[in-house]
Amino acid sequence: MDVLAAAGERTARELRGLARVLVRSGYADRAAVTATLTEAVQEDAPAADAAVVVPELIAEAAADLRGDAEGWPAETAPDRLDAVLAELESLGIVVVRYCADHHDARRALEAATDPKGLVFFTDTDVWHAVDFGMLELKVWHPDTANVAPGEPLLDDVLALLTERDLPATFDEGRIEVTVDWQRRVAL
Repeated sequence: MDVLAAAGERTARELRGLARVLVRSGYADRAAVTATLTEAVQEDAPAADAAVVVPELIAEAAADLRGDAEGWPAETAPDRLDAVLAELESLGIVVVRYCADHHDARRALEAATDPKGLVFFTDTDVWHAVDFGMLELKVWHPDTANVAPGEPLLDDVLALLTERDLPATFDEGRIEVTVDWQRRVAL
């Protein structure tokens, strides 16, 4: 029995899609996934019992992910991205992963002692990567100005991505990284 049958086909598809990107992101824990999905079910399918629907949506998305992960290589693109981000952090660059928005990233940058720059991406950037294979990285100077072509900070980030076999181009103030979002997740 489909617990979302009464919600309508489009709403059910959208809620399943949200569960998919939340689970596959690999950044949100079960509590965060549950809270986000509960809010979405209450708003988009108020007649559905969120306490029943949400665990089912999470279980379905997690099962699909486990099935897909069986065919993944030992090292995935998100693994290589994690290595790049760790190296950037070791160089004094603030890295903010899966934040809500640029305000969160700016606060992290302002809280850092002697930052060399900032690299960040938002939750919706990751969801886009899950569905479309492209992650947007934003790169800022310590004063929150965007990097520009030819600047060492941008060149260093692009070089590290290239070294880790993560094709990337700078376009309109952001780096577009081509990435098959294959993050192993334990919820």
